[in-house]
Amino acid sequence: MNRSPKPVRNPAPARGADQIASRGINHVAKRDGTRSPRWRPAATVLVFGAAAAVLISGCASDDGEPRADSSAAASASAGAVPGPATPSAPAAPPSASTAPETASPAPVAPGVPPAPEGNVATSPPRGTAVDDKALLDAARRGDADAVRAALVRGADIEARDGDRRTPLLLAAIDDRVDAARVLVEAGADPDAKDYRNDTAWLVTGVTGSVEMARALLPAGPDFTALNRYGGTSLIPAGEHGHVDYVRFVTTNTSVDVNHVNNLGWTALLEAVILGDGGADHQEVVRLLLAAGADPGIADKDGVTALRHAERSGYRVIADTLRAAS
Repeated sequence: MNRSPKPVRNPAPARGADQIASRGINHVAKRDGTRSPRWRPAATVLVFGAAAAVLISGCASDDGEPRADSSAAASASAGAVPGPATPSAPAAPPSASTAPETASPAPVAPGVPPAPEGNVATSPPRGTAVDDKALLDAARRGDADAVRAALVRGADIEARDGDRRTPLLLAAIDDRVDAARVLVEAGADPDAKDYRNDTAWLVTGVTGSVEMARALLPAGPDFTALNRYGGTSLIPAGEHGHVDYVRFVTTNTSVDVNHVNNLGWTALLEAVILGDGGADHQEVVRLLLAAGADPGIADKDGVTALRHAERSGYRVIADTLRAAS
């Protein structure tokens, strides 16, 4: 019996990667001895494989950047041979707005207080109004230790009382030399004025205290400072006949012995007009003349010191002035 020849089939086309993958899957499925349903076609497998690769590649790395091998993973899942890896873009530099990390504070041992911020150790304490009043009272009564203690507590060295007087001015008014020395050493201002224009230095011309004047010199007082009458410290000293003070000031300071006050009087004129003509005023006149006082300077009415001495009957002073004219 003749059999008709079997038709010759066309040669199988070259198997691509998708077909190899599909047959491999089918083969494995058949060799397990079961009649499991056939697997999905190769195209479907490839689609799922590519989707998985995309999902895998879409996962971010630990630093938040996409994984550089996402394209290679997708190609491998499809059964294709991956090409050369595409170099990944360099990581972007950190943003300028990103705040720098701050170092955590160093651990502190138990029981040890943390170090204070700033130069706290060298900052002077700040006193209260009570401390200021204590300083003013201590200066007024001349308690040098209490003055020092109030300053240590932070009292204001330039505190003022109701008459705008500072501690140093109060000490000068009552001739509290020890308290004044403490204040001068602490930096008190010898030229601070009160409500009637007095300073610690100007007050010494009224009190005639040489010791107070000497205590104030290291503070550098202004010898040109004027009182409420427009006079220097030397003019009231001449009025009161403070011999030792006039001697000290005329030999240790640069005070102007011929300064004229608002009344038109020099120290020489005031010593004659307001003095008593006694021994102290006689000596003051001699000291002023020796320091350069001009006996020819007249007052606002044109009257000289000699004429005033003659009118008042101060014969010794008049003789001294005639000899100097």
